[in-house]
Amino acid sequence: MPVCDNAATVISGFNNVPPPVRGQVRDLRIRWALEEIGRDYRMELFDAMAPRTDQYREWQPFGQVPAFEDGETRMFESGAILLYLGEQDERLLPTDPATRWQAITWLFAAVNSVEPFVTQVTALDLFHAGEAWVAEARPGVVQLAERRLAVTQKALRDREWLAGPFSIADIVMVTVLRCIDHTAILEGFPVLAAYKARAEARPAFIQALTEQLDAYSAPAGE
Repeated sequence: MPVCDNAATVISGFNNVPPPVRGQVRDLRIRWALEEIGRDYRMELFDAMAPRTDQYREWQPFGQVPAFEDGETRMFESGAILLYLGEQDERLLPTDPATRWQAITWLFAAVNSVEPFVTQVTALDLFHAGEAWVAEARPGVVQLAERRLAVTQKALRDREWLAGPFSIADIVMVTVLRCIDHTAILEGFPVLAAYKARAEARPAFIQALTEQLDAYSAPAGE
């Protein structure tokens, strides 16, 4: 589904980011969710290297992306936005209470129990590469991330998705796992690797990623 220029739903994103993190900026989560339900949206793009305006900070106080509005609600934080969208469409969040709360639980687990450990690896590799202290720190950081991945793999077991049908929990978890695409860490977790591949094969993900990558201008610094 192409981004609609006059859509009521608006997401903020960037029009340029450093090449190593392209395809990983969190507006991808919201794009993906909206593609899953066929809902038109438009992007409001900002220069990632430039300070955000006071007007934007009224929308997103931390100056990050994504922020979201739909004519009724203005909000920020990708997890909160996904919950809001899930409340509106059972294709993103099941209506059965037990399954629904499992999905919500796994969304929070992805954000709070997995992402902080995985993104520490990303930060060392992509933003501190070459610094003297990284060689000593990285093995311990990787080990902590692998412990969280092992727990996640054990919980997933032979299920297709984290909580019944595909849901916002899977959108968050898969985008977290993508943060270590530059490493071979997931090779040690074949269940998670297969789970991630299933999600990335979904047409809605492919479209969302394509739209995000197409929005980027020349590489930062050019």
